[in-house]
Amino acid sequence: MEFTAAASSLSSRVLNSTTQFSCFTAPRLQKSSFYIPSNSSLHFSAPFFGGDFSCRCTIKDTVTSIPKMATHDFELSNLTALSPLDGRYWGKVKDLSPYLSEYGLIYFRVLVEVKWLLKLSQIPEVSEVPNFSEEAQIYLQGLIDGFNMDDALEVKNIEKVTNHDVKAVEYFLKRKCQSHPEIAKVIFPVMDELITEICNMAEDNASTPMLSRTHGQPASPTTLGKEMAVFSARLNEQRHEISQVKIKGKFAGAVGNYNAHLVAYPGVNWPLIAKEFVESLGLCFNPYVTQIEPHDYMARLFHAIMIFNTALIDFDRDIWGYISLAYFKQITKAGEIGSSTMPHKVNPIDFENSEGNLGKANGGLSHLSEKLPISRWQRDLTDSTVLRNMGEGLGHSLLAYKSALQGIRKLQALIGMYLMCVPWEVLAEPIQTVMRRYGVPEPYEKLKELTRGRAVTKESIREFIEGLALPKETKSYLLQLTPHTYVGAAIELGKSVNATMNLVNGVRAL
Repeated sequence: MEFTAAASSLSSRVLNSTTQFSCFTAPRLQKSSFYIPSNSSLHFSAPFFGGDFSCRCTIKDTVTSIPKMATHDFELSNLTALSPLDGRYWGKVKDLSPYLSEYGLIYFRVLVEVKWLLKLSQIPEVSEVPNFSEEAQIYLQGLIDGFNMDDALEVKNIEKVTNHDVKAVEYFLKRKCQSHPEIAKVIFPVMDELITEICNMAEDNASTPMLSRTHGQPASPTTLGKEMAVFSARLNEQRHEISQVKIKGKFAGAVGNYNAHLVAYPGVNWPLIAKEFVESLGLCFNPYVTQIEPHDYMARLFHAIMIFNTALIDFDRDIWGYISLAYFKQITKAGEIGSSTMPHKVNPIDFENSEGNLGKANGGLSHLSEKLPISRWQRDLTDSTVLRNMGEGLGHSLLAYKSALQGIRKLQALIGMYLMCVPWEVLAEPIQTVMRRYGVPEPYEKLKELTRGRAVTKESIREFIEGLALPKETKSYLLQLTPHTYVGAAIELGKSVNATMNLVNGVRAL
């Protein structure tokens, strides 16, 4: 409701004040007997005017129209998905879906239940589960091999009744019967492809000189290949660490003691049976558990992936910077648009996408690694909901790896750019070191006087070297030195990175 008022003196009909006393909004009272005035007179005292005044007010309702979204019963699609992994980026991460989706969870529960049933049939003491015929074994294996979306939906329908996801799988199998693969099969190949591409960059550009920068300032020259070799070696090392994490499993009853097992079949060596069964699934058996496997291995796994991701963030940012410095140019495809308003631009969007997704992945993986090893007493259910988010951390990681790969394949090194902008003052370091070797006094101070605040050129460097008291051969060597040849062992390091990593990986495999 809006209220405005103006006042005039009772002794005069002339409006001598047009002060707006108030302007406010209030909801209309919904009472049938309540009278809301309009264009009403109001008499009151206003001491600051020194007399009585009357005012005329206009009271009116104001209605603010708030547009509402059309209410639709949206079906899940790439356009309606809440997570960008299931929407915009689905095509790049869908390979994880068979392992980390609700469907994947149900499938692997079915697999374990069937495999355990087959294992029980092989234990002589468990006479209630006799050996299955070959035909029955084929049928049971077919429940695993032929598991499909309709089966998963049937399990979910059963869960609506049982309100228990594991029990729903059990009932599903009753009706029918009347490793962590997501890392090994999906993530590792893309990691390996990424490392290989960076290795190729190192070898192809092993002899390409590049001005290094420390604290953002020009430093000793290196080669583009050697700097790429640093990243390929870092990523390869962490890829190995990830592969060394042992994925564990438990099968020891409700709280890890085989309580019910030993009461029902006291003559069976249940710890041995459980160990054989867990290892038959490609897992490492953990004999000391509660109701759940403690998940310590998951913390190690996710931390290892986070370190890999962090090294790749470092790579993404460096490449972004090298593109900015014109060490690289990006090859574009016909029809691609770099900027909506600046047609000359080609933005490093693949490396920015990779960096952003790696940060998102590490945030999720960090929570998983911190939370999963903690469970109250013999078990609480907080791990269950958190475990369902593994796909998010791994999905954003996979998306980042693919984005980085896409960006790498667009890069072309600009060899000539280094030679055009190289500062000759970088040779102050080797000259100073040689001066120290031969006992030339105050080497640092003399080079400082030459280089600080002055334009250092080939001629000024040559003149400085000529004036040094050095052996003829040494002086001749320094005179031949140029910024693009002063790269130390960088060329050899860039060329040998692939062979070095293969050697290291081979030794690890022994």
